[in-house]
Amino acid sequence: MDQNKKILKKKIVARKLKKGISVSNLVTDYYQAYNAARLNEACRLLTEKMLDPKKDVTIGITLAGALTPAGLSGMVVSMMEKGFIDFIISTGANLYHDTHFALNYPLYKGTWQVDDTELYSHGIVRIYDIFLTTDTLLNTDKWTQKVLLDKDAPQGAISSREFHYYLGQKLLKESSHPEISILAQAAKYRVPVYTSSPGDSTYGMDLASFNRTVNKKFQQKGSIDLHINPNLDVKETAAIVLGAKENGVMLLGGGSPKNFYLQTQPYLWECAGIEKGGHDYFIQITTDSPVWGGLSGATPSEAVSWGKINPEELRNTVVVYADITLVAPILFSYAFENAKPRKRKNLYSKINKLVYGLEEQQKDKPITWTPEELYKKHKHQDH
Repeated sequence: MDQNKKILKKKIVARKLKKGISVSNLVTDYYQAYNAARLNEACRLLTEKMLDPKKDVTIGITLAGALTPAGLSGMVVSMMEKGFIDFIISTGANLYHDTHFALNYPLYKGTWQVDDTELYSHGIVRIYDIFLTTDTLLNTDKWTQKVLLDKDAPQGAISSREFHYYLGQKLLKESSHPEISILAQAAKYRVPVYTSSPGDSTYGMDLASFNRTVNKKFQQKGSIDLHINPNLDVKETAAIVLGAKENGVMLLGGGSPKNFYLQTQPYLWECAGIEKGGHDYFIQITTDSPVWGGLSGATPSEAVSWGKINPEELRNTVVVYADITLVAPILFSYAFENAKPRKRKNLYSKINKLVYGLEEQQKDKPITWTPEELYKKHKHQDH
């Protein structure tokens, strides 16, 4: 019986509903089992540890899946305003669709029970139960063309951070609703925004279209020389993680943004020979299962084997298996009700200093260095 008391600590309580329940009360009192309990744990992990000012956690959020078309831009902006998000890694598509809202090009509540051939004939595009017109796409592309062909646009090879900052600055000045745009408000609050796959979106397609041709004889007048260099993104995100006191991972979905964030730790130890120890806090909302072998569903414990998650901090990891559009508003609202605003880290302005610190630590390693010594060290410790 004494052993049972150690195991059977908290009772499930069948509470009756009452009028006017807050988000905090809903999560604390009613989310007791299954993925409701995981969301309860994620809410407490975020507010009690990751957002604790004394811990000074650097929090990065990733966005994968069609989230901004579903209206999540405003919620992410609200988190930035409170200082709850320090940097962002997103699919390019989410940032492109975020731009529609800033420019006031509408998206509509639709239905999945529809003839897509009929939609196509009417110039309507569908994202499950979201409708948008081809005019929304074309008008956004016209705006993109205007700002990329502008004489003030950046030139040469730049990071996706710099690319998104330029777009955000333009939206702040030119758009009718910059207050609900991730790109615009990230530029305002100096929150770095990266994309893990620069070519995999309309922004990427536009860049390819407006750039100089491969064959010089087909060169078009007015074409630009602007490229996103993924090498800069890899190094900058690793530098952010290295420079942080503690690292907090908040993953909305999986995909390429998830790995791009998590790989910062293997970059440090496997490529730079710097042992940071793995990320300290981990929250993921996903509908993907680990049994299929894909990265999107890979668990925090699996990430430990790659050196991505600190094995001593597995207790500070939570995976909520649910629809992001259901869970994110609750997670964010709980944080609003229970965490104090944090001082913004202004990481955009500190990138050069952070990269300098990374390269300074890496300078004594020859270009041919490989991590055999670290593998041997860890193998010896295990035995």
